[in-house]
Amino acid sequence: MITDHKWSSKKRVLTAINLKEPDRVPVYITVTPQVAVKLGEYLGIKDYTHPDSPLSENRISYTELLTHLGNDIIGIGAQAPESNPTVEIGNGIYMDEWKIKYRKSGYYTEMIEHPLSKVESASEINDFEFPDPQAPGRFASAERMVQKYGRSYAVCGDVETTIFETSWYLVGMEKFFIDLAMKKPYIFALMDHIMQYSIGVAKELIKLGADIIWLGDDFGSQKGMIISPELWREVFKERMKYIIDELKGENPGIKIAYHSCGSYFPIMKDLIDVGVDILNALQPNAKDMDIKRIKDNFGSRACLFGGIDIQRVVPFGSLKDLENEVKRVINAAAEGGGYILAGAHNLQPDTSVEKVIKLFEFAIKYGKYPLRSIV
Repeated sequence: MITDHKWSSKKRVLTAINLKEPDRVPVYITVTPQVAVKLGEYLGIKDYTHPDSPLSENRISYTELLTHLGNDIIGIGAQAPESNPTVEIGNGIYMDEWKIKYRKSGYYTEMIEHPLSKVESASEINDFEFPDPQAPGRFASAERMVQKYGRSYAVCGDVETTIFETSWYLVGMEKFFIDLAMKKPYIFALMDHIMQYSIGVAKELIKLGADIIWLGDDFGSQKGMIISPELWREVFKERMKYIIDELKGENPGIKIAYHSCGSYFPIMKDLIDVGVDILNALQPNAKDMDIKRIKDNFGSRACLFGGIDIQRVVPFGSLKDLENEVKRVINAAAEGGGYILAGAHNLQPDTSVEKVIKLFEFAIKYGKYPLRSIV
């Protein structure tokens, strides 16, 4: 186990997200279930957290493994309630509390049926039974994690898929995009229901002791945004502002992180303007997502979180390549504080246990302040 007795992980993270230099760059690596199994076997840790959480499984799981390796943040979130867990309904098909159906395909569980795939009216949306954010058992794992880790580690409440993604999960992506372009009224009713669920979950996580609320929706691809920045500003910007205002009304000191895969540079200023404090995932191979450029443009207003290349370097590079990747992001983003080292997404099954462990070791080795140029 890698430890540092001078600073607690919580102090380290809170200092960094307040755009000041801690003792070293904080770390928050997340992994998929397959990687967690390999890590557990290697570390000899058999029991670790894995809540039934259809919307944020990987972000809030495996805490025991990842804190052992050096994570400074623990993730908490909503899980399926006691009365409505994810169930297998036959032939390897699963259904969650949102009535979305899935089938396991290779390493992943893929959506195969969307419960609102034929919706056309706002009245149909209003008749749909949305999950209750306060259902009994919703925060059982979150409560346990805060009690165990909350004094020493920064607590990040995960509410990703905040508006857009959960909406298309229910409708289907193609139909959602078409109907959004046509401005069908049901689209806005749906998004507003999803917003209220997200706000309800986030407020409960704040009450439990979250230091950070992690919002987000994937609006980026490798080559650009999947909707225009203009449409995002028209439809999503004020909704995001409303959510953040509600959460900061609950706790003015709460820090807001925002996740989008892919390229979303054109809306970063907008996100900061509506109250986002931390930008994630900073996918380095996507258009306009050079982390130094982002630091130069927004580093005085927002903490950066992510940026390690998990598409190429982490799975396919040598250990030297991995070491150089850690140096690259620290050199580009960590000066003056305001950086949390993380993968640009969860580490995938194509990443070896050795590389996972080395990633933590390199992060701690090269992340010590005061930083010096590392080549």
